[in-house]
Amino acid sequence: MPEATDDRREYMKTIRLGKTDLQVSEIGFGGEWLERHPEEESIELIHYASSKGINILDCWMADPKSRDIIGKGIKDNRSQWFIQGHIGSTWKDEQYFRTRDMKYVRPAFEDLLKRLQTDYIDLGMIHYVDSEEEWEQIQHSDYLDYIMELKDKGVIRHIGMSSHNPKVAVKAAESGYVEMILFSINPAFDMLPASENIDTMFAEEFDSQLKGIDPDRAHLYNVCEQNDVGITVMKGFAGGRLFDEKRSPFGVTLTPIQCIHYALTRPAVCSIMCGYDTKEQIDAATAYENASEEEKDYASILANAPLHSYRGECTYCGHCKPCVSDLDIAMINKFYDLATMQPSVPATIQSHYELLKHKASECIGCQACESRCPFGVPIAERMKKTAELFGC
Repeated sequence: MPEATDDRREYMKTIRLGKTDLQVSEIGFGGEWLERHPEEESIELIHYASSKGINILDCWMADPKSRDIIGKGIKDNRSQWFIQGHIGSTWKDEQYFRTRDMKYVRPAFEDLLKRLQTDYIDLGMIHYVDSEEEWEQIQHSDYLDYIMELKDKGVIRHIGMSSHNPKVAVKAAESGYVEMILFSINPAFDMLPASENIDTMFAEEFDSQLKGIDPDRAHLYNVCEQNDVGITVMKGFAGGRLFDEKRSPFGVTLTPIQCIHYALTRPAVCSIMCGYDTKEQIDAATAYENASEEEKDYASILANAPLHSYRGECTYCGHCKPCVSDLDIAMINKFYDLATMQPSVPATIQSHYELLKHKASECIGCQACESRCPFGVPIAERMKKTAELFGC
């Protein structure tokens, strides 16, 4: 389980990023919009984010301007930042170029270090793998040899990967050497089946039969949780579509705080990378830290959405609280889902479950929680099944 701590800079909770053991801010900084603005404005934006407690920044961009801005923005407090630096994101003919060709990969990574004014990258990212075939090719390549070399030399401290395809991400999570994953998560994308084509995520209309979380994506979150592979989130707002009921696949409007809360309540998720143009947008994201439960409540919106309802699925939203037996129902449901994804209950999940102060067997079947569940989950029945599964 991601471990939270209150040892934070101003306003911000930090969460342990899986087996990396890095304590990252739950609100992160996606750097791709920095090049839109004058350099000094963007540098100040990074400084402002840091002052608000944000300490993780994703740099997938290969363009010199973005990298120079980040380098100047973090140079005065480099040790307080965790950088996701992407290996295989290169700049060719004045354009972004994704490649595994070492003729481009090595100089592009050396350029990243130079422009960021640093001699190390905290999270060296295997950049953008959405094809299972490409994943297999990478396993026996000079590209992966280079990444391992960088890790052995301490130039990258940890190995991560970015992907939009849950089947590829599962392979990474089970690889043993990938320690964290940058993955696209929001309630709309979570309905979509695995695909090697990112354009399917931004289709104007979704298949009308799609409802709830796609099994491949649920499996990914569970595998990451089980293997202690932390997830950082990209595309948490679906490019802004979720803020507009006319463009949202649900036909309703969600707020930034609701989208952030959705992402952060997925298993294994530790931080969400938000893109910022202004200080006001940083304030809007970091307002999550002091938001009320009502402001965070995405569940009621999705449960009553006219399209693609999540009816009958536990999303670990916590609306079921309080329990007269003091059960942490959302956490118990999460462990049940983790365990039932496997042929037998993994020992790690069993031990995590047994550490709970109150077990599912203590449920008295009053069903008071069910009247509060916006998704109509048969909670008492699930508690009985959970007690049988774990033996307590």
